[in-house]
Amino acid sequence: MRHLSKVVLRPLAAGLALATVGMVAVHAEDAKKADAKPDPALANQLNPNDKSAELDEKLLAKDAAVKVEDGKYFDAAGSPTFHITDNGKKVDWYTYSGYRRYHAECHVCHGPDGMGSTYAPALKDSLKTLSYEEFVGIVVGGKQDVNSSTQKVMPAFGDNKNVTCYMDDLYVYLKARASGALGRVRPGDKEDKPEAARKAEKECLGG
Repeated sequence: MRHLSKVVLRPLAAGLALATVGMVAVHAEDAKKADAKPDPALANQLNPNDKSAELDEKLLAKDAAVKVEDGKYFDAAGSPTFHITDNGKKVDWYTYSGYRRYHAECHVCHGPDGMGSTYAPALKDSLKTLSYEEFVGIVVGGKQDVNSSTQKVMPAFGDNKNVTCYMDDLYVYLKARASGALGRVRPGDKEDKPEAARKAEKECLGG
């Protein structure tokens, strides 16, 4: 993909990242064939009383699900996306898993709920502009932003299966935070874990 070509992927993670992006490319083609229009049946039902959710109507429309396959939702670009129902009380499995994985692996630097810290950016803001491919590339290969005024280094997580095996989960959770679909709350109810997620997890972790 065009964004990943700019990043030197670490050998162990290259296959995983490229395979994931390849899968998304297939879904992107499928979405185009279906006119890539949001499916009203998959519309998000957000909590209007969640004052910690900074709604971005433009992003919400862009991130709207156009299809669901094996319990995973996809937007018009073919990228994984979130699905929230029951007045914001129930999320899809991947968003729930992403919340858990984020707070296990990422919040120490990037702050709880993607809010950022004094030495790492707020990912809820970064995901307003980062594409899926860019996100995967940075997480796998790392990123450096070093100049006379700043010295920020994002380490590469390509060898950390607790991150790479849950790349989509992290992405959709942060995407929900970026659009304001999900506030600073722990997801309550959740959809059942799809069998496809169980299989992919087992294969990735080598269990």
